[in-house]
Amino acid sequence: MRCPLPCLGLAAATLTLPVLAADGDTPLLEVIVTGRAPASLTVPDIDAARAELATVPGGAGVVEAADEQRGRSSTLQDSLGFATGVFVQPRFGAEESRLSIRGSGVQRTFHLRGIRLLQDGVPVNQADGGGDFQVLDPLALEYTEVWRGANALRFGAATLGGAVNFISPTARSPAGAGSRLHFEAGSHGYLRPFASYGAADSQRDGYLAISGFAQEGFREHAEQETWRLSGNWGERLGAGVENRVWIGAVNSNSELPGNLTKAQMRRDPTAAAAGNVALDQQRNFDLFRIADQLTLVKDGARTDFAAYFVHKDLHHPIFQVLHQVSQDAGLSLIHMLEAPLAGRANRLTAGVLASRGRLDDHRWVNLAGHTGNPTAHNEGTAWNLEAFVENQHEVIDRLWLVTGLQGAIASRRIDDRFPSDGDQSYDDSWRSLNPKLGLRWQATPGVQFYTNLSRSVEPPSFGELRGGTGAPELDAQTGWTLEIGSRGEAGPANWDVSLYRARIDGELLGLNDGNGNPLGTINAGRTIHQGLELGLELRPGADLHLRASYLLNDFRFDGDPVYGNKRLAGIPRQLLRTELLWETAAGFYAGPTAEWSPDRYPVDLANTLYADDYAIWGFKAGWQPKRGRNAGLSLFIEARNLSDTTYAATTGVIADARGRDSAQFLPGDGRSVYAGVDYRF
Repeated sequence: MRCPLPCLGLAAATLTLPVLAADGDTPLLEVIVTGRAPASLTVPDIDAARAELATVPGGAGVVEAADEQRGRSSTLQDSLGFATGVFVQPRFGAEESRLSIRGSGVQRTFHLRGIRLLQDGVPVNQADGGGDFQVLDPLALEYTEVWRGANALRFGAATLGGAVNFISPTARSPAGAGSRLHFEAGSHGYLRPFASYGAADSQRDGYLAISGFAQEGFREHAEQETWRLSGNWGERLGAGVENRVWIGAVNSNSELPGNLTKAQMRRDPTAAAAGNVALDQQRNFDLFRIADQLTLVKDGARTDFAAYFVHKDLHHPIFQVLHQVSQDAGLSLIHMLEAPLAGRANRLTAGVLASRGRLDDHRWVNLAGHTGNPTAHNEGTAWNLEAFVENQHEVIDRLWLVTGLQGAIASRRIDDRFPSDGDQSYDDSWRSLNPKLGLRWQATPGVQFYTNLSRSVEPPSFGELRGGTGAPELDAQTGWTLEIGSRGEAGPANWDVSLYRARIDGELLGLNDGNGNPLGTINAGRTIHQGLELGLELRPGADLHLRASYLLNDFRFDGDPVYGNKRLAGIPRQLLRTELLWETAAGFYAGPTAEWSPDRYPVDLANTLYADDYAIWGFKAGWQPKRGRNAGLSLFIEARNLSDTTYAATTGVIADARGRDSAQFLPGDGRSVYAGVDYRF
């Protein structure tokens, strides 16, 4: 690790000091230990978030970070593994993950497409729709909101997958007040230091966190190291008025071990692909992010105005050496009004969002990780303008009608500055209107039923527009989704369940023609995405807590002239994660964990090569006497994959393997043990 651990300890010690005025005498902020600072207007607390998501006529839920931090907290799977409806698997045990909701971005096995990622309501995605996960720190989270499908309309999103909103602690929240020191260590050279400090008074609050992540990795050529700085500063500007600024800085460096054939994975899952080692493939970047939000709350109305800017510098030796510098910026204005309409409760939400991004993409021949002759230079520009309105009206007692409409204009332009390999310049735009109609019935105070019908649209990202010869002709991917479901609690059970069926036109997939010739990424014909999303919690006894997340995925072509009704590749048909903990009033907990994928699933769209079914199990134990402000000491130990099973955590997606083994498999980590200690004061 480039910064020795004492550096972080020194930084943590500095963070625990009072914030002093210029004269060194008067604290600007004081940690409030007794009582509680006024709640933040810009960042709702978790109870307010749960109440908000309970008004959604569709799949939506909250994941409390404290629940996920009772074990290792490093990858996106650690944070979202039990989130209803979310498929998430780390690639080679890394922070880089495969993330999909309802089969979104099924072709995109790296980075992201089809889900709007947000941090504190402000987009993390780049303007073209792609995104990175390393900007997010699982330890610097209060909770996470998951809005599946069209239920993310209140963020202006109309993608198939919806939106995931990661909420940071503030000094006004239990997770952000006071000082916190956290350290994890474990198998495969894993180290995870973290320190934070938050202070607040009646007018101002500030929170700052520093964290590190490093591991040698389960596989060869898989060393990783990431450092993050994140924080926010809020200030009350008057009654019902608050402004908050967020900052984030990331330095991430990762070796890429690559994909293996199934035979290679079975023989030695720790091996790296020979080509990845020979080319010294890596993914290294620096990122800086700043965002600001002004919130006004008065007489049942709330207005949020936000602006953000992100700069990223990526050095990425893979099949070629890529150097990409991107700058993305955006503005949003969202207004919500609660006021009776025709004598009934009513809530109207409307907003406008604009974003623009520029990408400078240079490429060279890869000479063992170093640059050779130049091969390409593209400059890309993406911009989006979205306006939406959503209304919830109680038509009769306990029955709400929800109507919504999003209008969007998107543009993607690529200027080829190195056309000697064929001009790949591209310039296109798309316009769309995306309606939504839903019903929510509050059957009892604790039980809801809902249904909705919505349209989704996804323009291609730069990842679909580059990499071939000549400029591709791509349309936006569109679809209609019907969803029915329920959430609630009764007795010892708490559930969130949705059934959905989406008919997609022009899904962005890499296909072959009828003669087996590759077409690159094109708009496929009609495809079907349908399935079941289930989240369940049970407390069968005073000391027992069972939670489970189950996915049933049925994604397939619908009468394609080449692929018929074959299944779409890359995501398991079924996936179950479960945990059963014995918990005592004193804060001790212990119990088994398990992950089960009972069916093999295709790696290629022609369905000739499959990833095998698997089952892995682990065990966790710890002591967490209380949560939140000044919670004192807590400890955990967690073992994963205790049977040391060899399995594919995720795979690549190709058009046709022709029945032959192919280097498309990414092994999951073998037997691993992690331990952590957390101290808040």
